[in-house]
Amino acid sequence: MSLRFGILGAGRIGKVHARAVASTPGATVVAVADPLAEAARQVARDYGCSIRSIDEIERSEDIDAVVICTPTDTHAELIERFARRGKAVFCEKPIDLDVQRVKQCLRVVAEEGATLMVGFNRRFDPDFMAVKAAIDDGSVGKVEMVTITSRDPAPPPIDYIRRSGGIFRDMTIHDFDMARWLLGEEVETVVAAASVLVDPEIGRAGDYDSVNVILRTASGRQAVITNSRRAVYGYDQRIEVLGDRGMAAARNTHESNLEMALAEGFRRPPLLNFFMTRYTAAYANEIAAFVAAVRDGTVPPATGDDGLKALALADAAVKSVAEGRVVRLSEIVG
Repeated sequence: MSLRFGILGAGRIGKVHARAVASTPGATVVAVADPLAEAARQVARDYGCSIRSIDEIERSEDIDAVVICTPTDTHAELIERFARRGKAVFCEKPIDLDVQRVKQCLRVVAEEGATLMVGFNRRFDPDFMAVKAAIDDGSVGKVEMVTITSRDPAPPPIDYIRRSGGIFRDMTIHDFDMARWLLGEEVETVVAAASVLVDPEIGRAGDYDSVNVILRTASGRQAVITNSRRAVYGYDQRIEVLGDRGMAAARNTHESNLEMALAEGFRRPPLLNFFMTRYTAAYANEIAAFVAAVRDGTVPPATGDDGLKALALADAAVKSVAEGRVVRLSEIVG
């Protein structure tokens, strides 16, 4: 039987997930909800689904699961509502911007025995999955250091910056999740540095646009994360894992694999310039993983606890910058 989905939010990321659901065997888009009528109509036209309110989707007997793509400040409440209705929940990150609110939400999920998966799509990128496989099969040996580079082509609008929760909770949170995933051990300490180098308006909005973070586990494994809101050459996404037997790396993705070798030098096409094109396969893979987890009754590969731990790392990075010191994760999560 096909898993029947309701899509909550028909904006940019909602459309991405609707497409991923529709292309996944064993999954069907049944309904979409969005306060913007035209956005909902477009998804309805594209996938032959109905338009309903969130309340109607919550009560619908023909909906088994929902994808939450609404604003961040609605996520926790919606997760709780649909968990109580016995529906499986896939929610875009973060669950909330407050660690205590996330803990409260996860208690409801646990009490209801609901399935919750958080949208850390980078775990499902084919190249990053290959790096993880090289760790898991022992090819690189014991992991010692992880290096993650993530730079956007250009900063988002200032209005988005103001409500994003800040660069650590909005952007670096993906890299915190990747670092935990690749290190294979929980992080014990966080030290971060942050500057405003790209746009003074970002600073006036109370945020940063250029950050570096060092994570350290109890055994001494380290992850270094570098983020910038501006990379004039394209969407820069790289990962390197160093182990005692070797190194595994995932390089940038270009618009094509063409390379020209001419008298004046080598030329390659530019990098992909938008996260939705760079991570198209990842979005499809994560929805397929969610469908498989619901179908098989297994734990999803990116859980609510993963969301909580990534947010706690973000909070630790914020505290580190504010106080100019190394922060122990126990200070954040207790």
